[in-house]
Amino acid sequence: MKVQILGTGCPKCKALAELAEKTLHENGFEFELEKVTDAFQIMKFSVMSTPALVINGKVKVSGRLPSPEEIIKFAKDAENE
Repeated sequence: MKVQILGTGCPKCKALAELAEKTLHENGFEFELEKVTDAFQIMKFSVMSTPALVINGKVKVSGRLPSPEEIIKFAKDAENE
């Protein structure tokens, strides 16, 4: 699965990247993590506030940090699509 963190590198963006990577790794998901910091690339996702979590091209949450449980649910849903 492809996981993207959208954000300019602010502390919350870095926290989301660390949280997503740790949560997915600890729960045995196969994933590729990409940090998207370019404003034009972020705008393509129609995200108005960062950080944002994108899984397989779909924005799952933006403007806040999701809980580890939410990340696991998003990942499971993406695997079943």
